[in-house]
Amino acid sequence: MEISQEKIKYKRISKRKNSLTCLNKKNQSNLIVSIFPLPWTIWPYEAKILIVLIGIWSILGICILGSSSWWVASKEMGNWAYFLKKQIIWTIPGIGLFFFVLNTNIRNLLKFSKIIFYILFFLIFLTNFTGITVNGSSRWLVLGNLRLQPSELIKPFLILESSNLFAHWNLVKNERKLISILSFSLLILLILKQPNLSTASLTGILFWVIALCGGVKLNSLCSFASLGLMTGSISIIKNEYQRLRVTSFINPWKDQQESGFQLIQSLLAIGSGGLFGQGFGLSIQKLQYLPFMYTDFIFAIFAEEFGLLGCTFFLGFLAVFLYISLRISLKCRNNYTKLVAIGCCVLLAGQSIMHIAVATGSMPTTGLPLPFISYGGNSLIASFFIAGMLLRCSLESTGFTGMISTRKTLN
Repeated sequence: MEISQEKIKYKRISKRKNSLTCLNKKNQSNLIVSIFPLPWTIWPYEAKILIVLIGIWSILGICILGSSSWWVASKEMGNWAYFLKKQIIWTIPGIGLFFFVLNTNIRNLLKFSKIIFYILFFLIFLTNFTGITVNGSSRWLVLGNLRLQPSELIKPFLILESSNLFAHWNLVKNERKLISILSFSLLILLILKQPNLSTASLTGILFWVIALCGGVKLNSLCSFASLGLMTGSISIIKNEYQRLRVTSFINPWKDQQESGFQLIQSLLAIGSGGLFGQGFGLSIQKLQYLPFMYTDFIFAIFAEEFGLLGCTFFLGFLAVFLYISLRISLKCRNNYTKLVAIGCCVLLAGQSIMHIAVATGSMPTTGLPLPFISYGGNSLIASFFIAGMLLRCSLESTGFTGMISTRKTLN
């Protein structure tokens, strides 16, 4: 009798455990459904790979930033984790924005993007007159305790607005074409006036690539490219700050202690990494030998600590990201999402390649952050927004989301 009663108790306990387990699994699935717009099982494989790549990229960025900034933070701020903590604080709203964009239709983003675009346009205009000047460039506005860099925050809305313009270029009225091109050109000139040649060049490349994919004639694009090169050359000749950077890029050893110092220290960091690197956290150049080691030249610290193998891995990582992004754009069901995906690819992968080119001396020194890795809340927020749009484009390519609102707008 006692044995049978024990069996009955055991069966009751096991039933309770099974019911609790099923309830927990159901709650977890409901939570996942509420976070993601589609069930994981019907995600395209590009989206699954992409979200893993974004997660690896952001976690890797936190680790690299912590390693590259702890020395200068302990010396200047009295807290070795000062920059790391601030970056993690900015990561939280960045992830929140990422999921917000992921759960919002691209066409709904296009509805309010124009308002935000022109607000940030006006803020860029203000930076030329009331912005903080750092290292000869006025890029930041101070609003209370916040330091905003509108030229970084406007990047996702550049993608949306240029995609909206070039998605059906042949159907757009000539008046709208003229107004849009003039506003984009004025924006590039305002960024160039800060002066911020790197962001202005990246913005021009973004417009050019999206226009090319949108069907604009190549002759017109070549004319605009020539005009952009002429404008950039005039800016370099006019601004001594930019001219010194170009001359130091050509021969940094001519002025080793002044204009060529930063590039030489970056090359020393990369060269001393060797094949396997000095080891994580063991960089020498970050001991305040290399200026801007946790922002504009963070790749040099990465190369010193992880060596040629680490750099090859990171370049391979960018190649996979670029391939997946292009696959997403090819699978998109309409021109809007196709161009948005291409723009996201250009900004994240293109900006990374330009940052690496600067650190390795392949192009003149410019202040361009490495997405998800360089210190800076504005850049991090913009990167998460762009990554969310790219993933959203992949999910909309399935046809299971974003279709209802599309039909409503067409009707």
